[in-house]
Amino acid sequence: MLKNHEIDYRIHGEEMQIVEIELDPQESCVAESGSFMMMNQEIKMETLFGDGSGQQQGFLGKLMSAGKRLITGESLFITAFTNMGQGKKSVSFAAPYPGKIIPMDLKLLGGKVICQKDAFLCAARGVNVGIEFQRKLGTGIFGGEGFIMQKLEGDGLAFVHAGGLVIERELQPGEVLKVDTGCVVAYTQQVDFDVEFVRGIKNMVFGGEGLFFAILRGPGKVWLQSLPISRLASRVLAYGGGARKEEGSILGGLGNLLDGDGR
Repeated sequence: MLKNHEIDYRIHGEEMQIVEIELDPQESCVAESGSFMMMNQEIKMETLFGDGSGQQQGFLGKLMSAGKRLITGESLFITAFTNMGQGKKSVSFAAPYPGKIIPMDLKLLGGKVICQKDAFLCAARGVNVGIEFQRKLGTGIFGGEGFIMQKLEGDGLAFVHAGGLVIERELQPGEVLKVDTGCVVAYTQQVDFDVEFVRGIKNMVFGGEGLFFAILRGPGKVWLQSLPISRLASRVLAYGGGARKEEGSILGGLGNLLDGDGR
């Protein structure tokens, strides 16, 4: 018997997606603070301390759960939405930046998925949003996500957001995939996550891809993003915080004056 609430959903949009969750009477879902978009009048919104799974007993358990969420970059509070009316009602949540919303049925994924910090968007009530420590020193320091990542546990639906295009790969036993450290969104618990030095002095110094690869070794399922939020932010800052690079233009800054962008 399922411990988490069973919910139905639809994902709308392409580059800026929203997920619409349909709730039966007395069914609930939980969402990260700030992700709410719209809901029917009969849905009740309640702010909870911790992850909203209901698995923590007493104030101390809730405090520990909230502390874990704070470590992974999330809010101390989570918001629960419950259908208090008759018949199906819907609530929608929006992605925070361009990319894709990934639905994950934890029951079919071994009951646990490890994902990057800030990836969690919303889930069925009862899904546990916790922390996962990297056991390997090198992975924790150079893996792109630090020693602490998020973990989603349960047997219900959870929704994760990633930047740009999302690629889903099923790795066979022993199969290895080398990935940019910032492009790893999530992976199932059977996947071995490690890091490896980029080989060659020229590659390390002039390659522009950093000093390390993320190494994902099967078996298991992995999700990869084409546009990490850090990469997007660095490009925005490069254009907004100083002189623009005039790639391919022989006019340089003069071209900006001529095309109206010399501000």
